[in-house]
Amino acid sequence: MDTTWKGKTAEAKALAEPMSTIVSRLQSSLIESNSQGILSGSSVLLAAPVEQIELFNHACFGRPVITTEKNKQWFQLCLEEAFYLCTVMKCIKIVGQNSCVKNEEELWDYMSSKRVNFPILYKAYSHLRTKNWVVRAGSPYGVDFVAYRHHPALVHSEYAVNASSAEEGNENGRLKVWSDCHCTLRLCGSVAKMLLVLHISRNCNDCDGASSSPWNINYYS
Repeated sequence: MDTTWKGKTAEAKALAEPMSTIVSRLQSSLIESNSQGILSGSSVLLAAPVEQIELFNHACFGRPVITTEKNKQWFQLCLEEAFYLCTVMKCIKIVGQNSCVKNEEELWDYMSSKRVNFPILYKAYSHLRTKNWVVRAGSPYGVDFVAYRHHPALVHSEYAVNASSAEEGNENGRLKVWSDCHCTLRLCGSVAKMLLVLHISRNCNDCDGASSSPWNINYYS
């Protein structure tokens, strides 16, 4: 599928400032400011000072939360975004309501309890993000995620993404019968997106020691 840019100069703007560069700048800024997110139900809230707001928006992490504060902007991160920033980019810490920093295993357990199939969805999210795709919620299109080659202001999303796994009864039921698959394909076609199915498997036979724990993302491929 060809990339559909929004406007004549959109592709040139994207090439001049790759998403990897924007994300790297956000990472450096968050590390420098020792940023902390706060667990809040099925999301993580993070306060960004004025100089970080543009970076968050350009890197496409989180959604701004409307408040009356003038010196900072709160962003609501989905669980996959927050875990990625914390464990892969290692640029934020996440605290609970008691203000204690959560370690990776504690976060994994918490997030798995808040979102069905979190391990499967997170592996799909991180797989795409590490390849410099912008990944956003896909609920408006009946899928898990939508993936953009660059910022949504510059380009239309190319892929509608479903994460699937047959492990422990986690198989994505939406694509188990032909009629569901046909409906999903028709919907994707109507909005000019290609359906991308990511099949997630557990590597329990290949892991040992600390890596064999289900909360470790290396447990999945």
